[in-house]
Amino acid sequence: MENQTYINGFLLLPFYAKSNYILYTICVFVFLYTYGVLINAIIITVIYVDAQLHTPMYLFLCNLALVDICYTTTTVPNLLYMLLSGDNTVSFIQCFTQMYFYFLAGSSEIYLIFIMAYDRYVAICDPLHYHTILNRKHCLLLASGTWISGCLNSLVLTIPASHLSFCHSRTIHQFFCDPKALINISCAGSEDVYIVIYMELLMYGILPIMFCVTSYVKIIKVILQIKSKDGRKKAFSTCSSHLTIVIMFYMTVMSVYMTPTAEYSNVLEPIFTVLYSVVTPMMNPSIYSLRNKDVKSALLRLLGRAILTAV
Repeated sequence: MENQTYINGFLLLPFYAKSNYILYTICVFVFLYTYGVLINAIIITVIYVDAQLHTPMYLFLCNLALVDICYTTTTVPNLLYMLLSGDNTVSFIQCFTQMYFYFLAGSSEIYLIFIMAYDRYVAICDPLHYHTILNRKHCLLLASGTWISGCLNSLVLTIPASHLSFCHSRTIHQFFCDPKALINISCAGSEDVYIVIYMELLMYGILPIMFCVTSYVKIIKVILQIKSKDGRKKAFSTCSSHLTIVIMFYMTVMSVYMTPTAEYSNVLEPIFTVLYSVVTPMMNPSIYSLRNKDVKSALLRLLGRAILTAV
């Protein structure tokens, strides 16, 4: 950090910097953030209150909803502050604190998607041993391990990024402190960050995707062997929701971190980042939970009790 002592902070330059529609942008992000937090909070409440949903799948789903709240909270409130105040500067400490919590949520989300794929694999391919393999102890270890690994992995990402040197520019073409955007304006120290990013690509990109693809190939084979049409439909329904989340998340993440720097990357990268860090967490509960009959039934029971209590 010896070359960075003269830098008081960074200037964030998001995609809206040249837009004349700041009020509309504020309204869109207020809606996305409010809806995302509200719907995920409802999912957490329903799963916590309803004893019938105290199963491994819904435990992981509850953690996913919590991660999605954290995901958007690390970026959107600060973005709204910049839009309303016009102050786009962040201090060095604020920048890397935001980066740490952002990647904590991101790492935890990837692990949870990975675990939920394993949950569906065991439920469909080895149903007789489901409650033995995913018993209460194992589920709690997996859930807590997700958060602990997320904390550690975020440190691995944030520490090398904090040692980057910035000689000429301190303008970040993103709406939050993103390591790729920081590398683009750094003049030294990017080698260590690239090594970490390549390791992350293997551990959090290639391996989880390969596992998910392998799992779903086996799951589809088992489903196709089910003689009952309703049984096949129910199995496909639970898997399709998770598969949709996997595709949405990884496609948008890869569009940011695996595409080379191009002429319009300063415009496209923030847009793709919004998709996986704001829009996807908002849509996850709609895709995974509100299409689920058990969750909808539990929600109706909770509303019924609330109405009876109020009366």
